[in-house]
Amino acid sequence: MELQDYIINDIKPLSVTDKVSDVKMLFNQLTYSHIPINKDGVYMGCISETDAHCFEAEKTIGDCHYAMEGFFVRPTTIWLDVLEAFAQNDTNIMPVLDEKNSYLGYYELNDIIHLFNETPFFSEPGGVIIVEKGINDYSFSEISQIVESNDAKILGAFVSKIDGDLVRITLKIGNISLNEIIQTFRRYSYNIISGHEDDTYLESLKSRSQYLDKYLNM
Repeated sequence: MELQDYIINDIKPLSVTDKVSDVKMLFNQLTYSHIPINKDGVYMGCISETDAHCFEAEKTIGDCHYAMEGFFVRPTTIWLDVLEAFAQNDTNIMPVLDEKNSYLGYYELNDIIHLFNETPFFSEPGGVIIVEKGINDYSFSEISQIVESNDAKILGAFVSKIDGDLVRITLKIGNISLNEIIQTFRRYSYNIISGHEDDTYLESLKSRSQYLDKYLNM
């Protein structure tokens, strides 16, 4: 299913001419952290529940324009960048705009996290290795070569931590014994932080992502 299929448009953006009391009433009915705001059909930004409750009810939303947060994504934005946008803006609703900045709808955080949990990184059986090396000394081409030289396949890989001159890479590898792969990484001067031949680490990641989803939807 395409990410655009997850666009929801059951919330009509409020107008800058609407009252702050209208925003507060909408927040009382919904569990979202932000509400999108339009001006003459053009998206202006989102106002947060925290900010809305700080303003006088009789003011217009336009009077509080300085509190609007202008985050959004496009229909062509890939899901990983959409997830990053959620995290950077501490929101559980993400407006989607077309090329003319017209509001098309929004993504809901738990839908995007669900997509993340359905990727092979989480759903396919396999093991996880976390390796560490100098930030100028590693390459993903070398990492791929190490894994594939042991007749294994990478199901997912990402930089999970940068600490000064060191970088950590988390790898999900197809269901195969990890011992030979770990030994090969050591021969290439990678420090092995962790190696799991089951999905314990992934289950921890998944539970944390689900906890984040519940927290942001409180």
